[in-house]
Amino acid sequence: MGSATSKMGKMRIVIYSLIYLLMVNSLVAQDVTGSWSGTLDVKGTRLRVVFNVTETEKGYASTMDSPDQGVKGIPVKSTQLKGSVITFEVPMAGISYEGFHKDSVIVGTFTQHNQDFPLTLTKKLTKEHVVSRPQEPKEPYPYTSEEITFKNEKAGIALAGTLTIPKVKGTFPVVILISGSGPQNRDEELMGHKPFLVLSDYLTRNGIAVLRYDDRGVGGSTGDFGSATSADFATDVESGITYLKSRHELPIDAIGLVGHSEGGLIAPMVATGSKKVDFMVLMAGSGIRGDKLLLLQEELIERVLGTPEPEIKRMLETNRKLFDAIVKSNDDTALKAELRGVLEGESEIKVPDGMTKEAYVDAQINQFTSPWVTYFLRYDPTRTLGKVKCPVLAINGSKDLQVPPKENLSAIQSAVQKGGNTNVTIKEFKDLNHLFQEAQTGSPLEYSVIEQTMAPIVLKEVAAWIKEWNK
Repeated sequence: MGSATSKMGKMRIVIYSLIYLLMVNSLVAQDVTGSWSGTLDVKGTRLRVVFNVTETEKGYASTMDSPDQGVKGIPVKSTQLKGSVITFEVPMAGISYEGFHKDSVIVGTFTQHNQDFPLTLTKKLTKEHVVSRPQEPKEPYPYTSEEITFKNEKAGIALAGTLTIPKVKGTFPVVILISGSGPQNRDEELMGHKPFLVLSDYLTRNGIAVLRYDDRGVGGSTGDFGSATSADFATDVESGITYLKSRHELPIDAIGLVGHSEGGLIAPMVATGSKKVDFMVLMAGSGIRGDKLLLLQEELIERVLGTPEPEIKRMLETNRKLFDAIVKSNDDTALKAELRGVLEGESEIKVPDGMTKEAYVDAQINQFTSPWVTYFLRYDPTRTLGKVKCPVLAINGSKDLQVPPKENLSAIQSAVQKGGNTNVTIKEFKDLNHLFQEAQTGSPLEYSVIEQTMAPIVLKEVAAWIKEWNK
């Protein structure tokens, strides 16, 4: 019995050794470099995710793509491979992924803002499907399209864009398109859509010239986008007006501004500072202070995403404290200390794997005290809207969760009229989202999966209003 036991013991040791050897050989042989792709299912919306992994002298480095949202090259702060477990951390987006790697498959969990989703990644890229965007125009166009560049002398930068000119007899109005928040090109390309391409094409076909341009630091434009505020972007628009005024050969009889989202915040800044703006269209423009807008936006979006109410309440309470501190502060050093106190006192804060709480808090503070964020949170558009003297068209979709129509349209109308300007038209479109697409819920997750880029009724309304005013 003792002899048999001894033999069995030795056999187990040999078997364990063989298993260990096989595991080690497997780990040595595995290669995690390359592109790993999978599809998330978020509340019925399918979104592709790609992690691009490379090996460096210091270890692994990665970037993340979200093809269906038109986003590529998102920096991954940490890529770790421990045994067969691989982790990716993108703390600035609240994203982490942990999975078990074997051969050409990684099975794991994708986490964003404390919500977990199963995600299997494969070495073979998920098949790229051709997204249908039936409204995007195809050349040749029935109008003139010029590639142009104009300078913002104040900022010392050059902005590259496209000027489309209708083939009509007599004079015509021209509009400058102003994009929403975030670095965007002249087509306001996002989530696989090109709203400004579709809008400019429709307007120009209907006798309205259009100037659209790449944001500073984007595409063919120079400058630093990250250090700029809404006020800085307003000077880019002013430079566009100066450029149009220099085109003496064009029979332009009026210059207008069409701003979408943050662009709807910037347009009134330009209109009040220049007598050269004859009219403006605010598409999902805000009428309330930035901190109030972001809290309202967060509440509505989290609710439609199915976040539990206690979690929504906690998030709002924390962000309200942070925003209040930013709005009231005039001392950057004291502000950072106050923000640190709020964040470190948050018991439910979830620190991404591989990152200390201190490092995470530092990253959050840097984000909250960036020039754009502090300016946006503190800015009250009603003060500027009250000084606008030109005709105004303000429109929103009823399912806009980013700039909710009820609170913002009424605020815009009230502010403009209190300033003595009665030439303001307000319109809310049923069942349209922030991009003015026909939508089911209004969730940002829907943007990329909707074929429509902009509802025809909106295109028609904007063009008709401009032409009616310009008779």
